[in-house]
Amino acid sequence: MNITGTIDRPLTNDPKKQAPMKPSTHEPSGSAIEDLTTTGATGSRQNRTREMQLIPEAMARAHMHERLHEAERERRAVSLVVARRMQRRAERASRRARRALAVAVMQ
Repeated sequence: MNITGTIDRPLTNDPKKQAPMKPSTHEPSGSAIEDLTTTGATGSRQNRTREMQLIPEAMARAHMHERLHEAERERRAVSLVVARRMQRRAERASRRARRALAVAVMQ
């Protein structure tokens, strides 16, 4: 079954593959713009360059880059907290050992 598209539901959305509009017979000549071509439509579509099409990808890449840096900063902060905790624990153990040694020497 070969069904042609309508204005509302064309067979394809590509203006180059659509059939050109034919002037209707019941309209008087000169009532519309005579030389209407699809170059205006394709010309405006040429504005969407490859760079514009890659903008979302570049934004996603920048977002992921920022998230990785944020995670790295978070890991450094956590490791710094752990290192300080271990240092305090070692200092307490050192003080206990000194005290124990001083008590053993005094006896």
